[in-house]
Amino acid sequence: MLAKRIVPCLDIKDGKTVKGINFVNFRDAGDPVELGAQYSNEGADELVYLDITASHEGRKTFTELVKKVAANISIPFTVGGGINEMKDVDRLLSAGADKVSINSAALKNPQLIEDIAKNFGSQVCVVAIDANYENKNWLCYLNGGRIPTDKFLFEWAAEAESRGAGEILFTSMTHDGVKDGYANEALATLADSLHIPVIASGGAGKKEHFRDTFTSGKADAALAASVFHFGEIGISELKQYLFNEGINVRI
Repeated sequence: MLAKRIVPCLDIKDGKTVKGINFVNFRDAGDPVELGAQYSNEGADELVYLDITASHEGRKTFTELVKKVAANISIPFTVGGGINEMKDVDRLLSAGADKVSINSAALKNPQLIEDIAKNFGSQVCVVAIDANYENKNWLCYLNGGRIPTDKFLFEWAAEAESRGAGEILFTSMTHDGVKDGYANEALATLADSLHIPVIASGGAGKKEHFRDTFTSGKADAALAASVFHFGEIGISELKQYLFNEGINVRI
């Protein structure tokens, strides 16, 4: 059985790490390179860097920042935000990223998933899905949670897998930053219906929430931001707690 992964997520805005609640009300959380190095040293399994306003503002992810991160950490990291075409993927992988996360671009052009998988391998392609629970359905959103689509979580995740996605990163907009726990029921449905890893995102507030998303939610990895950025939970103590709870993690 593969070890469960702990993945700090660094949302980047104007070159700084920020954290919001329900995708708004952002506050500064520190230098992205320094934080990444700190998490790497503390035992994080992977990192995710998301340029959260890239799609909305029509910019490209900061290639220079990716180079700095690659030079300062020793664990795999994923980069997302503003990735619209193959040359974006090539640029970021060349700068040192291990994987790319696509969200809005994949919804607008699902063929991009196939192109990335074919040219770079499925393991490079993480399809991120931002979905909000409304009218008894999980509705997918574009551009950092700003624009609703006509796609629903489970159907879109299945399509992404069929097109070659290597992982699904599901963020519950309903749970984001609220710290009441992950959307474990939806996560378990995803895990049962897919054959690729599912990363849980949105809702971590205490150590028990990580345990629950690995057990009840059947997630392969748990992503979190503010609890790490603001020192509420240490990664090494979290992993020791999970180990003691019988969760298979790398200590």
